[in-house]
Amino acid sequence: MSSPNGPRVVVTGMGAISPLGVSVPSLWDGLVNCRNGIGPITQFDARRYECRIAGEASEFDPRAYLPPKAARRMARCSQMAVAAAREAAEQSELTGSRVDPERIGVLIGTAMGGWEKADEGTQQFRNSRSPRGNPFALPASLPNMPSHHVSQELQALGPLLTISTSCATGTQAIGEAGEIIRRGAADVMVVGGVEALIRDFCIAGFSGMRALPTGFNHSPERASRPFDRDREGFVFSEGCGVLVLESLEHARARGADIMAEVLGHGASADAFHIAQPNPQASGAIRAMRWALHNARVNADEIDYINAHGTSTPINDPLETLAIKTLFGKRAYSLPVSSTKSMLGHPLGASGALEAIACIMSIRTGMLHPTRNLDNPDPACDLDYIPHRARSAPVRTVLTNSFGLGGQNAALVLREFNH
Repeated sequence: MSSPNGPRVVVTGMGAISPLGVSVPSLWDGLVNCRNGIGPITQFDARRYECRIAGEASEFDPRAYLPPKAARRMARCSQMAVAAAREAAEQSELTGSRVDPERIGVLIGTAMGGWEKADEGTQQFRNSRSPRGNPFALPASLPNMPSHHVSQELQALGPLLTISTSCATGTQAIGEAGEIIRRGAADVMVVGGVEALIRDFCIAGFSGMRALPTGFNHSPERASRPFDRDREGFVFSEGCGVLVLESLEHARARGADIMAEVLGHGASADAFHIAQPNPQASGAIRAMRWALHNARVNADEIDYINAHGTSTPINDPLETLAIKTLFGKRAYSLPVSSTKSMLGHPLGASGALEAIACIMSIRTGMLHPTRNLDNPDPACDLDYIPHRARSAPVRTVLTNSFGLGGQNAALVLREFNH
């Protein structure tokens, strides 16, 4: 099915860094086997904090991807973006192919960017007597630096953008990258989301918002529990997901392996509260409805929903309400699961990693489970695939992301049909 606004957009490569490993196969193996990616924080001394757990990408070593000097001058988010983009480009066979570099664009989103570099530079400056600061600190901290470093890595000379829409970033980035291809501004877009800021000020700040769980410090594997009665909050994590999008004509011309099709997307605002979603879930409903409309699919064509599913007391029942409002009675027979139950919540990276999980479901016919769903909340009464992966025919999927500031985004992906 074609887009209403131009050429069909397909996925030809994927790359992932996550708490479950440093590749797409490791991510998918962990998800379908319901593995835990949450553990005690090791990136700083968290003993004095109310929440002392996070989803760390502990297997990621930037030295495996970058020269030592380059790695030192980059924020961790940029390091991860380069690594994931390299995996995606290699799978797509984009590197070394005869693709016009001026027709390759990059859009890597992030919610918070390389804030740690600004913090480090600020502390160094204030503790020294020098009138000059670290010349690398401020540039490294900018949120557009992951996109820059990926463009430099791939020598992509086309459109270069960054999206920062909090937790909706990764999903919205994919949708907007598809639109860039549809309007003819690029043939290829390397797109995704990244977050890598497990730092004391983030844990303290989100704890101050009462957004993080505090009762699972001694059992971190149980902390992320979307739709469960005993959930306390989201588990802060890190990671990066990158996809290579192409116009169908361009992908076919170079013989690329087509993994899935990006049918459409929707984005909306709550215009309600800086942190709390609209209590009628109206923004989430609009984003999902507009995504279906943009994709030209009916609600009864959706085979699976990858939920935003944060494990917060407010989000989970409201997302449930949104799904039931849009899908009616069919909502009760529609499988839904939360990737964050195993990864935690890597903010700007979450939507990109969840899109990768959706594409793997389309390709394998497997739906990953929701971990820790031991005692379902009565207000969360849908089929959330608890504990074990499920085999099911999967052709068309909807994936949701809802963020701070009332940012809502939804994306429709489909099995590629020649």
